Amino acid sequence: MGEAKARRRDALAALGRDTLDVLVVGGGINGAGIARDLAGRGASVVLCEKDDLASHTSSSSTKLVHGGLRYLEYYEFSLVKKALAEREVLLKSAPHIIRPLRFVMPHDRSLRPAWLIRAGLLLYDRLGKRQLLAGSASVDLHKHPAGKPLRAGFAKGFLYSDAWVDDARLVVLNALDASERGATVLTRTRCVSARRAGAVWEVTLQSLAHAGTRSAKARALVNATGPWVVDLARDALAMTPKGNVRMAKGSHIVVRKLFDHDCAYILQNPDRRIVFAIPYEGDFTLIGTTDVEYDGDPAAAAISLDETRYLCETANRYFERVIAPGDVVWSFSGVRPLLEDESKDLSAVTRDYLLECDAAAGRAPLLSVFGGKITTYRRLAEEALDLLAAGLGGVGAAWTSGVPLPGGDIADADFERFLAALQRQRPWLPANLARRYARAYGTRVERMLAGARGIEDLGAAYGGGLYEAEVDYLVRVEWAATAEDILWRRSKLGLHVGPETAERLAARLPAADAMTTREMRHAADA
Repeated sequence: MGEAKARRRDALAALGRDTLDVLVVGGGINGAGIARDLAGRGASVVLCEKDDLASHTSSSSTKLVHGGLRYLEYYEFSLVKKALAEREVLLKSAPHIIRPLRFVMPHDRSLRPAWLIRAGLLLYDRLGKRQLLAGSASVDLHKHPAGKPLRAGFAKGFLYSDAWVDDARLVVLNALDASERGATVLTRTRCVSARRAGAVWEVTLQSLAHAGTRSAKARALVNATGPWVVDLARDALAMTPKGNVRMAKGSHIVVRKLFDHDCAYILQNPDRRIVFAIPYEGDFTLIGTTDVEYDGDPAAAAISLDETRYLCETANRYFERVIAPGDVVWSFSGVRPLLEDESKDLSAVTRDYLLECDAAAGRAPLLSVFGGKITTYRRLAEEALDLLAAGLGGVGAAWTSGVPLPGGDIADADFERFLAALQRQRPWLPANLARRYARAYGTRVERMLAGARGIEDLGAAYGGGLYEAEVDYLVRVEWAATAEDILWRRSKLGLHVGPETAERLAARLPAADAMTTREMRHAADA
């Protein structure tokens, strides 16, 4: 624990001594991805985040790496093609936290006609290269296992492939790779102000863990704060950006599992929106998302009763087992900063991104990120560096497309073979714990276990398969500081343990715990 504190203290002390190449503000997926790319090209980088990594939008997604099948209806062919290409890259770069997922679309004849869906799926197959994923197909739901939990009226369906991702861990692994390539990552550190002084930015940072503020200088500044991109520009930079974002709240519910197979469902609604039902954490089904205009504080976003009812009603249109708001064991909401356009229908607003670079001659560059989605974060980072390169006096070549994320160097991206080898090497690990470790840490599991030869070597047990060795690793290596960080972002163990685990964990950790009453209640319900 002390090592993590010392590393942070030394990083803060070093800030004022030298001029950085880039300060990246925002520890979501775009900020972490940009910091990783910069560090790998030899730039000196500091990434600061006012909360924990992936505290907000980037841990509140539907957990999918996908092209966006529904975007085809809005003629977003370029975005879909770009996202499908990135899907393949990401599957190879992190096969422990990203895995193929087969989707079933039950056909409702009162909505889109079958020929239109089949044509769209064929186009989806062909817009992106598929080396790791199966193509689309029609399916008889009376014979396929995916038909068993459905209501009797659904006879025909369609199959296609995308991928599932542990979104919060994707952010952490990008930050970890950035750190290991020389970047400094400062969580719970707010950018209070930043002013141009000719060719440099003079920045004031405030850490929640330390009194007072710290000064830093950087040749370029990146505003990757997601829903706060305009707020940071106005409040900390005293600027008005040209771009703007439109806030959309997306909420999800988690219920006890509605089906026993490994496929997910994509459910069509009469309002022409779609909702996913996805196998989640073994014992649960994740259902989402909603799409609601939002104008409040993004950090305070929470599901409404109307959203909960909407998701339950959607599920009840398709599944035999009826669910109600009282069946929800956990819910989460995030605010998506959509790129502002003229669409009246929120679902029609583009999920593409805009990079605005203010880089006049003799002035330190400012790059602001508007919009975007998890699937295209790596491509976004490459394009960001193309815009920043001139202002930095040149940086190295693009490199991330063929380099695995930490723990992702699994031979042939064959996770099951990797897991089998881990179980042979460490037969004392219970099967479910070995699988969770392999999924979370990939080849880095050996570092986390640090020479343990038996379950007793993992130290104190907190419940739900959480041991002291893992807690120490997450604090020392992955910036975890609170029970919420560990139970809801570094893992989803919060679904499997009660409030007593959170309380014991909070007492063990060096930082004051920030777990909310709502999360503790849902953990107890689960």
